[in-house]
Formats: sequence, structure tokens, C-alpha cells
Amino acid sequence: MNKNIQFIFGLIVFGLMTNPVMAETLPVAEASARPHFPVEIVDARINKLESFLRTYNSPLAGDAAHFVKEADRLGLDWRLVVAICGVESTFGKHIPANSYNGWGWGVFTGTNDGVHFANWKDGITQVSEGLKYRYVDKGATTVEKMGRIYAASPTWSMKVKFFIEKIDAFTPVGIDHLAVTI
Repeated sequence: MNKNIQFIFGLIVFGLMTNPVMAETLPVAEASARPHFPVEIVDARINKLESFLRTYNSPLAGDAAHFVKEADRLGLDWRLVVAICGVESTFGKHIPANSYNGWGWGVFTGTNDGVHFANWKDGITQVSEGLKYRYVDKGATTVEKMGRIYAASPTWSMKVKFFIEKIDAFTPVGIDHLAVTI
């Protein structure tokens, strides 16, 4: 028998003799015995959005992750709800008292007040869901189509798109925003 055939024959015999159950009974090292290095996956959109909102001294800067989470959950552009807030209230700085309504949500022409939310996160969630279910799901799939329903101003969609582009072009600066690739 040549050596290649002997080797293959040996592998086959060894394979037949190996008890597959034994592999399950071998002790496995405890997870705690291995060094544990927590891996934090940081979404660059969150850092970018938080920095962007900080440049406007927005009270919403700390909620950047919630904007992104809700947009992802609902399949919306992550910049849309923020951009609307930019147009309607300079990113939450000019709102009806204690309303947490930076979107002009429920403020109809001629009125000064609209929906009051429990907090910023509640506002982000409700406005995101409202845009998804009352606008996008009913055919208003572009900012222009949304604008026809959302606002009386014919320039509303242009302003929202302006802030979307501004967020997109924004580059965070400073040591806290350096990207590290491993």
C-alpha cells in the first residue's frame, strides 16, 4: 500500500473509532478564566448627532442615541426627526413651556401650543411613530410630500432638507471624537 492510501485509510479508521459523544463530555474552560475585554460598538451616527446638537446648545444632545434608535426601529432616515426639530424650534430651544415639543407637533395654524410630551425621549418616539404611520405608510415618502401635510409653509421641506444636509456634512472635532479602528 502506498503512503497516501495508508494515510487516508488511517484517517477513516480513526474517524470511525472516535466517539462523538466524548467531545461533549470533555471539560470546557470556564468563561471567567478567559480574559474578558468588553467590546463596545459605537454607532458613528450617534457621536456625530450628539456633537452636532451640542454646537447648537440643544437640550436634545443627550438624546442622540434615541433619535438613531427610533429611526432604525421605524425605518426612517436617522436625520429626519432631528432636522424637523431644527426647523420648528432650533433643535428644541424654542418650545411651548414644559411641552418637550420641539417639532411643532399638533400645533395648527393660528395656535401657539400643541401636543405636550412627557420628556424628550417621549417626543422623539411619538413624532417618529407619527411620521412613520401617518406620513410614510400613507405615501408621504419624501420630505417634499411630508411638507405638504406637515406645514403650511411652502419652504418647510427645503429647510428640513437643509438641516439634513448640514447634519450629513458635519464633522465632529476634538479629542473626544477621534475615530479608532482596530
